[in-house]
Amino acid sequence: MPHLQFEINRKLVDSEKITFAEQVRQLFSQVMDTGTDHISISIREFDTHNLSIGRVVEPEKGIALVNADIREGRTIEKRRTLTLGFMELLHRTWDIPKEHMYVTLTEHKGEDFHLLERYLSGWQKGEDPLVD
Repeated sequence: MPHLQFEINRKLVDSEKITFAEQVRQLFSQVMDTGTDHISISIREFDTHNLSIGRVVEPEKGIALVNADIREGRTIEKRRTLTLGFMELLHRTWDIPKEHMYVTLTEHKGEDFHLLERYLSGWQKGEDPLVD
């Protein structure tokens, strides 16, 4: 059950957050070869100067920090495609410069992800972890 966390240094419109979350879910599903029902997303809003990246000189143009907890097993190519996809969605949705983004991926064993009815198994290509 990936937990995809997006921290952005501006106030956001609910309708944009809803659309963004659905686009993130679809991106993750396509790139990572999995279903969508187990994908969790957090979108956190901060004031302009509550987020910082050392190379960003103008934080008022936007900053986005992304932390993605995912199951291990994907190639670096898939992880890079996902990362660049997150950046593109953030840029397209909120016009945040891609140079003002930082993405961290943390990999876990499937059994580290729990829902009420079960924990997840290790990732397998094309799987839907909630279908028996």
